[in-house]
Amino acid sequence: MPANSRLKHSRCNGFTLIELIVFIVIISIALTGLISVFNQSIINSTDPVVQIRAIECAQAKMDEILARKYADNTPVGGVPACGSFDSGSPIVACAAIANDSALDDVGDYNFAATDTSKSNCSISVTVVDAGADLGIASDQARRITVTASSSGGGQMTLSAYRVNF
Repeated sequence: MPANSRLKHSRCNGFTLIELIVFIVIISIALTGLISVFNQSIINSTDPVVQIRAIECAQAKMDEILARKYADNTPVGGVPACGSFDSGSPIVACAAIANDSALDDVGDYNFAATDTSKSNCSISVTVVDAGADLGIASDQARRITVTASSSGGGQMTLSAYRVNF
């Protein structure tokens, strides 16, 4: 075999050092991008669980509040509603929103502080007269806003209207 043909044949058998270094750099850049995508998806995979915990806390408190009567002077059963005209009884104005420890009406839940009685969840509640939002007298509807924050960082805010009827 001539020397010239052996030289050509030996050059085709492997990679040069520069080609290997370029290959390693390209693969490491690609892996860095791929690992960062996986890392971000792992970090965000717990978000739905945390959000559901916050929703459950907020909904439980909202259900508790909506089950209460409208105002302190609302009679049992809600009839006649305070502030309404009933031919058999005098008009009794609805009691203002006041935070007392009885928690027997919607206005009592207007917490100035945060409620942390539920595990893994802190709850803040505000209650305001909001009849004007619905086109009725201001004291005839109350907007209840419940904000729940779970220990994992999830936060959920729910709002509902409680109408005097």
